[in-house]
Amino acid sequence: MSEKSSSTHKARILVVDDEASARAGLEKLLRQEGYNVELAEDGAQALAQATESPPDVVVTDLKMPNMDGIELTKRLHELDADLPVIVCTAFGDVGTAVAAMRVGADDYLTKPIDFDALMLSLERALERRELRVEAENLRRQLRERDGDGLRGLIGASAAMQRVYRVARQVASSRATVLITGESGTGKGELARAIHDLGPRASKPFVALHCAALAESLLESELFGHERGSFTGADKRRAGRFEQADGGTLFLDEVGEIPPLTQVKLLQVLQERTFERVGGNEPIKVDVRVLAATNRDLAADVREGRFREDLYYRLNVVHIEMPALRLRGGDIAVLANHFLKRFALENHKRIDGFTDAARAKIVSYRWPGNVRALENAIERAVVLCEKPLVDADDLPFEAAPEPHGAVRIPGATMAEIERYAILKTLESTEGSTTKAADILDISVRTIQYRLQEYGMSKPRAGA
Repeated sequence: MSEKSSSTHKARILVVDDEASARAGLEKLLRQEGYNVELAEDGAQALAQATESPPDVVVTDLKMPNMDGIELTKRLHELDADLPVIVCTAFGDVGTAVAAMRVGADDYLTKPIDFDALMLSLERALERRELRVEAENLRRQLRERDGDGLRGLIGASAAMQRVYRVARQVASSRATVLITGESGTGKGELARAIHDLGPRASKPFVALHCAALAESLLESELFGHERGSFTGADKRRAGRFEQADGGTLFLDEVGEIPPLTQVKLLQVLQERTFERVGGNEPIKVDVRVLAATNRDLAADVREGRFREDLYYRLNVVHIEMPALRLRGGDIAVLANHFLKRFALENHKRIDGFTDAARAKIVSYRWPGNVRALENAIERAVVLCEKPLVDADDLPFEAAPEPHGAVRIPGATMAEIERYAILKTLESTEGSTTKAADILDISVRTIQYRLQEYGMSKPRAGA
């Protein structure tokens, strides 16, 4: 055989076959070729192994008990749409070949397996994987450069791309959406984006901060009141549900709604009718409800602070807004955006940040998230008297050096990347999924880099 490219060395191959002799034979031959090999005796076991530690390529038998190769291919691609799968079977008819390729198999080989043909198929699959990783990294760099976002939301991190994808999917429906996340992450902006992307965009978008009102006032704000229904009610008033008729009602901090009002809100969601405070005439409305909270509503349900039936009515679709510290390069993109905006508003000529200011911004943990970043940049712009915002202009302390952290002065970018990947894997106890989220790269990129470092699996203390 021709010598394999260096990219195939140390690649992890998951072999799936219910015949022990077939597994053992492939394992021996593949190891001789320099591959790392893992074995599974059926589709269910293979799926569990791939979920825990993603392989680079899967070679699977087609006819197996419990879960056949076609179903396994479908399930693997739900985990990772780019995972190469090679299907092997003694049943070399056209029908099974077409079925395997239709669900995303990269190649189809018949038994007894021609080993040279398998090697060629593996090399092609690994080359395609490398190209996809490179293309994904390039797309991510372009998104970061352009700050691609969604209807007022800014940021191109993997965490935010997942938010955008779900938001686009649900925008056209009337399903209730529960948006959760820490304070200051932009839950209200996401709600507005969902409204603007949907068929109700030309209709009212009405927002209500549920924690800002006493219980009696909150009920009147939601449902309106009749004249004379309480002291000071000198005329009939339409509530937020009526104001939002045909459009969207956004209930911010919905977890703060008191129990009695929760009952009435549930009734509106179920029956789409309500009565004004002090009235007895049913009012029918067509309103799409979006809700947000920084509380753990599931815990509140368990502890009896929030109605379980209302929770499930609100939580038809759930979107978690990521904390700013988990959004990687978005921090710098947002900082630049706010700098330009506030410089324009304050009629100042400020061209950017010094290196020290930029380092201070990206290393900070941002407990107040995007809102805190926005406030910090506004203050810095107001106080700055130079063409560049410096570290001293920023109203927060630089992040302390983590205990035991190793500084890498003068290191190359490749060395810094290696250090970041291995240290993050160590902190996540080897979880490539968690590490990918924190570093804002794909799981495939981490797997690819580990192969370059000569490591088939992450190891503690790396």
